[in-house]
Amino acid sequence: MQENNFPRRLVFDKKPLKRKPKSTFKITVALTIAIIVIVSSTAVKYKKYTSSPLNPENTQTTSVLIKKGDTAKDIGKTLEEKEIIKSAWAFYWYARLNEMGEKIVSGRFMLSPSMNVRDILAKISDPLQSEAVLTIQEGLKITDMDTRLSDMGLTEKGEFTEAAKKFKGYEYYEFLSPEVQGSLSFPIEGYLFPDTYFLEPTNFHPDHVIYKALDNFEKKIEPYIQKIKNSGRSFHEIITMASILEKEVISDEDRRKVSGILWKRLDSGWRIDADATLLYTKNDNKITSSDLKENNPYNTRLLKGLPPGPICSPSIKSIEAAINPEKSNYWFYLSAKKDGKTIFAVTNEEHERNKAKHL
Repeated sequence: MQENNFPRRLVFDKKPLKRKPKSTFKITVALTIAIIVIVSSTAVKYKKYTSSPLNPENTQTTSVLIKKGDTAKDIGKTLEEKEIIKSAWAFYWYARLNEMGEKIVSGRFMLSPSMNVRDILAKISDPLQSEAVLTIQEGLKITDMDTRLSDMGLTEKGEFTEAAKKFKGYEYYEFLSPEVQGSLSFPIEGYLFPDTYFLEPTNFHPDHVIYKALDNFEKKIEPYIQKIKNSGRSFHEIITMASILEKEVISDEDRRKVSGILWKRLDSGWRIDADATLLYTKNDNKITSSDLKENNPYNTRLLKGLPPGPICSPSIKSIEAAINPEKSNYWFYLSAKKDGKTIFAVTNEEHERNKAKHL
C-alpha cells in the first residue's frame, strides 16, 4: 500500500495567547521625573521657608515660651501657630539637618516674623537670649524656691535662702514690718506670691525674684485689704492661717470648713493641732514621737496659738478661706489616706473612729 507522503497535520491545544509584557521603561521614566519634580519643588520650598522670613516688614515681637523637654517639632508647630514662621516642617528639618535641636534652651524668647529660621534657631539656642522661667506653685516654701533656682543654674545652693533671710525692704510694702516679720528666720515666707516669673539670667540676683514676687503679692492682695481689716484678725495672722490651710487641705470648699475649725480652736484656747506647721521645720516630711514633744514654736501639737509666721506661699483661695471661715459644729478633721478627702467630726470619739477607718 502506497504511503501518504503528505506531512501529518499537527494539532495544538487551544490556549490563550500570551500578551507581551508592557514595557516598564516609560513608567520608570515617568516616576523618576515625578520624583525629581517633587523633590525639586520641596527643596525650593524648604530653602525659601528657611532662608526667607515670613514677613520682613513685620518686626513686632511675640513672646514664645519654650518649656524644658520641648522638641524642635513642638517648637516649630508653636511658631507656625503664632505666625512667626511659614512652615513647621521646614523648621524641624532645618534644626535636624544642622544638629541644632539638642542645642535649644528653655525660657521665654521675643521673636518676630521678620526673622528667618536660621536666626530664630540661633536665638533660642543661646542661653543669654532667653528669660529664665520660674514657677512658684502654691504651697512652696523659700527653701523649695532655693532648690528650684539652683537647679536652673541661676544661683548657688543656699544663695536664695540667704537673700531671703537678709531681706531689708520693709519700707516698700505696707504688709511687712521689721516688728512683725523681722524676728523670723525667713521674714518674707508666705508673701512671695505663687505665679510664673520670667527672669533675666545674665547678672541674675536672688533679689530679682524676691521683689517681683512681693510686688505681685501686693497687687493680688489689694482687693482683700478691707476684708482682712474687717475680719478682726491681723494681716500676718490671716496669711499665716492661709498658709496652714494650703498645706492641710486639698479642696477649696473644705478649706473654708477647716478655717472655721482652726479659728474656733484658737479662740477657745485649744491647740490648733496642725501637723503642717511642725512639718515646716522638717526636711523629710515625717513626724516622729520626739518631734511631737519638741518645744518648737511651729509645734502646734504642743503649743497653743498660731506659729510665728506663714509656712508656705498660699493661694488666693486659701487666703479667701482664712478671711471667710465657714461656721460649723465640727471641731475635728483629718485627710483620708486613700484619696486625701477631708473627714470631719464633732466629738473626739467620732474623730478617733474616723482615724481608725481612714488612716
